[in-house]
Amino acid sequence: MEKSLFIPIFATENEEVMAKIIGRKKERDELLRILNRQQADLVAVYGRRRVGKTFLIRETLKEHFVFYHTGISPIEIQGQNLLEAQLTAFASTLTFSGAAINGKPKNWIEAFDWLRDFLTEQDKSKRIVVFLDEMPWMDTPRSGFMSAFEHFWNGWASGQENLMMVVCGSATSWIEDHLINNYGGLYGRTTAEIQLSPFTLYETEQMLHALGVNMSRYDIVQAYMAVGGIPYYLSYFQPGKSLAQMLDILFFNHKSKFQNEFDRLFNSIFISPDRYKKIVRLLAKRHIGYSRDDISIMTGIPSGKDLTKMLRTLESSDFIIRYKPFENDRKHLLYRLTDPFCLFYLRFVEDHTTTPDFWTTHEHAPAIASWRGIAFEDVCLCHIPQLKSALGISGVATEASPWTMQGDEGHDGMQIDLILDRNDRVVSLCEMKFTSTEFNVDKSYDMKLRNRIQQIQQLVSRRHNVQMVLVTTFGLKYGVHSGIFQQTLTIDDLFTP
Repeated sequence: MEKSLFIPIFATENEEVMAKIIGRKKERDELLRILNRQQADLVAVYGRRRVGKTFLIRETLKEHFVFYHTGISPIEIQGQNLLEAQLTAFASTLTFSGAAINGKPKNWIEAFDWLRDFLTEQDKSKRIVVFLDEMPWMDTPRSGFMSAFEHFWNGWASGQENLMMVVCGSATSWIEDHLINNYGGLYGRTTAEIQLSPFTLYETEQMLHALGVNMSRYDIVQAYMAVGGIPYYLSYFQPGKSLAQMLDILFFNHKSKFQNEFDRLFNSIFISPDRYKKIVRLLAKRHIGYSRDDISIMTGIPSGKDLTKMLRTLESSDFIIRYKPFENDRKHLLYRLTDPFCLFYLRFVEDHTTTPDFWTTHEHAPAIASWRGIAFEDVCLCHIPQLKSALGISGVATEASPWTMQGDEGHDGMQIDLILDRNDRVVSLCEMKFTSTEFNVDKSYDMKLRNRIQQIQQLVSRRHNVQMVLVTTFGLKYGVHSGIFQQTLTIDDLFTP
């Protein structure tokens, strides 16, 4: 057990913090654990933009902040001297925090010297927290920011046992490259890394209830299909409005809140946003995704280090997933867009002319019904742990992937929404069906499923048992052909913690 010279966080304060934050228990506990120990800590918190990083840190640690600075978005200072603008803002925050300084620093070395002098004056018997938010924005071209920060941390801060420094950023690749995986002066210096992912359905339901928004789980799943588990987006849902009304307000009304969000999202975190958007737009066109070579050819981005970095960045930011199709080797990895907001925006908003009440008047249209079916698959892919728990295989090592077989002349192709290839020698073929009533299996669908089982059985060892699993909204209607499914899961199974 770690000893501490500092005043601990009492249970009442801990409970008050937890009451304000939805979910994030593991991340909150980690921040509070670090706060209550005696050593210099450099904590990196990162994740997709709008995922709630700043809110989590601020609500958990704000009573202990002695310096809290946010970098200025490059979008906001276009046409200005970027370095000068960032240094001016840093000096302004120092002044606001109580530092006795005049003017602005000449460079980042001097800026961090001023921060060091200010922190030296603080009460050494207390744990002090320094929070640098959107740190990647401060590292403008040729600014010397990282060299100055390395000098500050290695030369002074790392020796201050009462100092907890939290750095945060939405540019996840920058955080990973410059801090977590830094092989230079900051090698091994981070004492904790916390990656924040989008909310699960369970956490989404908690947040909507906290906002006074009462929705059925059927509608919450559809809300998740449109905006994902992003707290910032969910915060705009209003009590007393139907799901269709909210989607119209957020996406389709005149000057709707999210009308330009796609461009803002990418422009604010990527140095070359157009190339990232080109990859995302391509992946939105094909549900199963594309190989790296296909992406390079179809976007015109050379298949080199830049493409590797962009794909890794999109993956670590929870926009895309990389997966190995069932029974293929690692050379056939595919990249698939799974971010619900991007998928919804590119399908229904960008380059589309719609009326202000588009969703309200078209929610029963065949095109939207088709979208729901595909989007439900993506929701399930984001909840593999919940699916495994409902199947009773949480502790079984599993590879999850969709499977597609191209048809040849005279034969139709075949697709399985999700295959769970399990180490207990069971292969679970999961069919996802988003319906408004119990799902009914008719004779033709029964034959289709039996054909899929036969095809998969030919690909795996005879020692493997192939089973069918149905994941649907309201369960399976009992009938002559319902026995094709060995297990049935409902959306309630997706809402478990």
